[in-house]
Amino acid sequence: MSALRTDNDTWDIASSVGATAVMVAAARAAETDRPDPLIRDPYAKILVADAGAGAWQFMLDDTVSQRIAETDAEAAALFEHMGSYQAVRTHFFDAFFADAVAAGIRQIVILASGLDSRAFRLPWPAATTVFEIDQPLVLQYKAATLAAHGVSPAADRREVPVDLRQDWPAALRAAGFDAGKPTAWLAEGLLMYLPADAQDRLFAQLTELSAAGSRVAAETIGIHTEERRARMRERFTAIAAQLGIEPMDITDLTYDDPDRGDVADWLAGHGWRSGKVASQDEMRRLGRFVDIPDADEESFSTFVTGERL
Repeated sequence: MSALRTDNDTWDIASSVGATAVMVAAARAAETDRPDPLIRDPYAKILVADAGAGAWQFMLDDTVSQRIAETDAEAAALFEHMGSYQAVRTHFFDAFFADAVAAGIRQIVILASGLDSRAFRLPWPAATTVFEIDQPLVLQYKAATLAAHGVSPAADRREVPVDLRQDWPAALRAAGFDAGKPTAWLAEGLLMYLPADAQDRLFAQLTELSAAGSRVAAETIGIHTEERRARMRERFTAIAAQLGIEPMDITDLTYDDPDRGDVADWLAGHGWRSGKVASQDEMRRLGRFVDIPDADEESFSTFVTGERL
């Protein structure tokens, strides 16, 4: 159970779960600057730059990993792994959307969209509508920041400013969503911030809104023992101290719920054809796997996909 989360908590881009969206955008910006990037996000750096000071700034500094390695080689490997994982994850879900639109789907829903810039950077076919659901202040920040830099969406982008713990299906319909059309859904970087019962409810609501032929993709959560979580917390605290920044412990924001169901199994039992790919296997396939300390197969996340029957 999270130490900081409450049932009705909220956030802007610089606090709580909102700050994690900036970290993810920083990882995409750093990947884009590599000579051999897996993905290209020309807007990530803009979104990070206007977010103010924070730990995310160090993800854009290509000397940080070397500085960390001078005192803790294992911590440096972990830092490299985090960046590579974000690139591989983004690459996987970009391909998911490319396949969905190639199959004729023109209705997209990004759940807890954060600073996701796919509505702006992917080559959407004509007549594609992208719905983004997230906290109001997060959506406002993204839209205002990109507009100030002259960036326009590449599809019909519609904001749905609602918390996913509230009646988001009603808000989605009010924004023009048509449950009679096939939809491509994405739950990336989301499920760890929901309790187990809220995760099941989310997929039940999503299923009710999904016409035959709809597709879904989700990032599941790795299983971490409390001992491993404690060791990781100590390591991140040490890194933060070395860099002179305020430590940011993601585990304080997530729900480590032992009753959380397997997403692929849930989908298969509720009218979806499901499949899954282990994230470490995808990292190996793309040449981005990094050996990290204190890891086992269960500690890695899984990328799940499904098609509505």
